Amino acid sequence: MCGIVAYIGRRPALPVLLEGLKRLEYRGYDSAGLAVLNGGLKVAKAVGRVAVLEDLVNRQGGFDATMGVAHTRWATHGGVTEKNAHPHRDDATLGHGVVVIHNGIIENYATLKRYLEEKGHVFTSETDTEVLAHLIGELYRGDLERAVQSALREVTGAYAIAVMCAKEPDVMVVARKGSPLMVGVGKDEYVVASDSSAIVAHTTQAITLDDYTVARITRDSFRTTTVDNVPVTAEIRELEYDLGQIDLGAFDHYMLKEIHEQPNALRLCMKGRLDLRSGQIVLGGVSEFARELARAKRVIFVGQGTALHAGMVAEYLMEDLAKIPTDVDFASEFRYRNPMVEEGTVVVAISQSGETADTLAALQEAKQRGALALGLVNVVGSSISRETDAGVYLRVGPEIGVASTKAFLGQVCVATMLAAFVGRRRFLSADAVRELMEQMERVPSHIERILAQSEEIKRATARYVERDNWLFLGRGYNYPVALEGALKLKEISYIHAEGMPAAEMKHGPIALIDEGMPVVFVATRNSQYEKILSNIEEVRSRGGHVIAVATEGDEEIRRHVQEVFWVPDVPEPLQPLLTVVPLQLLAYHAALMRGRDVDKPRNLAKSVTVE
Repeated sequence: MCGIVAYIGRRPALPVLLEGLKRLEYRGYDSAGLAVLNGGLKVAKAVGRVAVLEDLVNRQGGFDATMGVAHTRWATHGGVTEKNAHPHRDDATLGHGVVVIHNGIIENYATLKRYLEEKGHVFTSETDTEVLAHLIGELYRGDLERAVQSALREVTGAYAIAVMCAKEPDVMVVARKGSPLMVGVGKDEYVVASDSSAIVAHTTQAITLDDYTVARITRDSFRTTTVDNVPVTAEIRELEYDLGQIDLGAFDHYMLKEIHEQPNALRLCMKGRLDLRSGQIVLGGVSEFARELARAKRVIFVGQGTALHAGMVAEYLMEDLAKIPTDVDFASEFRYRNPMVEEGTVVVAISQSGETADTLAALQEAKQRGALALGLVNVVGSSISRETDAGVYLRVGPEIGVASTKAFLGQVCVATMLAAFVGRRRFLSADAVRELMEQMERVPSHIERILAQSEEIKRATARYVERDNWLFLGRGYNYPVALEGALKLKEISYIHAEGMPAAEMKHGPIALIDEGMPVVFVATRNSQYEKILSNIEEVRSRGGHVIAVATEGDEEIRRHVQEVFWVPDVPEPLQPLLTVVPLQLLAYHAALMRGRDVDKPRNLAKSVTVE
C-alpha cells in the first residue's frame, strides 16, 4: 500500500517521478502528489489516478528540477482529499520549507500534534504525516539529516520517508522502520522507492535499508546512519529482475499475464530443488536446520489473505507428508494472543512481498518466544526474509496484479517441497518422494492444459455473473482452494462470495441457497469424493446451480452439475496446484464482465504494510 518515489541526480526529476508512480500503481492508492526543489518548493496533489496528477503538473508547469519526491496514498488517517494527499509541508510561517512523503502510520501522532500546536504550529490536513513534517521543521537547526534523526527518535510506529528542505537544495534524507524502502544507485544519481519496480528502469544496483536506518543522499554521495547517528554500512546488491518482467507484453491485464505465467513460474520455483536420482528435495535455504525440522514437535503457519490459504494447504501437507502436528493462524490474531510456543515449535511466515506488517510482527513474536522462524516469501531481501532464521524463496518472478495468483501457486509449491523435505527425514521413503517429485514436474504442463479452457470458463461465467451471492465449497486439500476461489471473486469483481468446507454448508449456510444460486464445488476424485457428491445433491435439491472443478474423465459428475471445469488427475497433495487455476480464470472473467479494474480493485493494496 502507498508508494514512494524520489530522485536526486543530474537529469530532470519529473519524468522519473511520474514513471515511478505509474510503476507503483499496482500497490493500491486513492490520491497522488509530488514536489520538486528548484530554488523553492513546487508541490502538486490530486485525488484519483496518477494520470490526473500528470495532467495537473503539465498544465501548471514550473516543475523543472533535478530533485523531487512523489507519492501515491492509500488513506489511513483522514479522508481521500487533496489536502490529505502527500507530500506534506511544515508550518507555512514557522517552517523551513520541509516537505515529507511517508508510508506507514505514526501511532503517537496525536500526542505530537498537541505538542506542536502548543508551539504555534497550524495544521491543514487530518494526516499523521503532516505531524512528522512539522516535527522535523520544529527540530531543524540547519542540518536536515540531524533534524530527521531527532524527529524519528520521538516517533512511535512504522515509517518509510523521503524528506527535502528548501534551505538544503542539494540534500535528500530518507529513512525506514517497518515499511519497505530501497535506494537505487546510478551514476551521479539515486532513485528511492518503496519497491524495485520503480527503480529497474534506471539501475540494477540497489540498497535495501534496514529498520532505524537514515540515509543522507546528495548527487554524488551517500551515507547511512542509525536514528542515533551511528554510522552503518549499506550493502549494494543486484536487483532480482529486469524491466521486461514487469511489462504487460501482449496481455491486457497483469492478472491475466500472471495467471498464464504460472506454468513457467512453477518450473522456476522447482528448478534445482527436485533431485529424482537420489529421491531428495534440495532446499538450500533451510538445509542448515534440517535436523531441527525433522525433530520439530509442532509447526505453525502464519499469513494473511491468500498467503493464509496457502498456509492452510501447507497444514494438510505437513501433517500428511511429514506427520508433524501443524496449525495455521491469521498472523494478525497470533500476534495479539498469548500463543503457545513450546520447545520444538517451528513458525513459518508466508508472504508474497515479505513486508506484510501483521505477518512480520507475528514472526517477531514467535522468535521472541523461542520458535525456529522460517519464511516463504517471493521478494529477495524483504523484511521477513531478513528477520527469519532461514527460509525458501518462491522464485516466481514479480507479481504486479493486486489479486495474487502465481504467488499462491509458488507458496503451495514451496510448502509441498518443504513438507516432503521434512517427511523424507522422518517417515517418507526415497521412492515415495521420487514419485511425488515426478508428479510435481508434470504440474506445469497440466496447468497449460487448464489454461486452454479459458474461453469455456468465460462462457460459463457469463451465465451467472449477474448473481450477487456465490458459495465455494471443498473438502480436504481443496477446502482452502474453495476459500481462495471465493476471495478472488470478491477481490476483483466485488461479488459477495463465501468459501467453506462442504460439510459446513448444511450447518447454516444452506439457508442461503435459492433457485439458480451459483455454488462452486471443488469436486476432484479424492478420498472424500463420494461425500462431496452428496453435498452437491443437497445443493441441487434446493435449486442451486452447481459449477464443478472435476477430474478429467469423470463422466459421473456430469450428471450432477450444470458446468464443469476439468483438471488433470494428480495425487491428492498436488491437487490445489491445479484446482485453483479455473477459479482464478472465473474471477478474472467475472470482473471484466462487470466492468471492474482487474489489476487495481477498489480499496485494496498489494502489500499491506500497516495494521
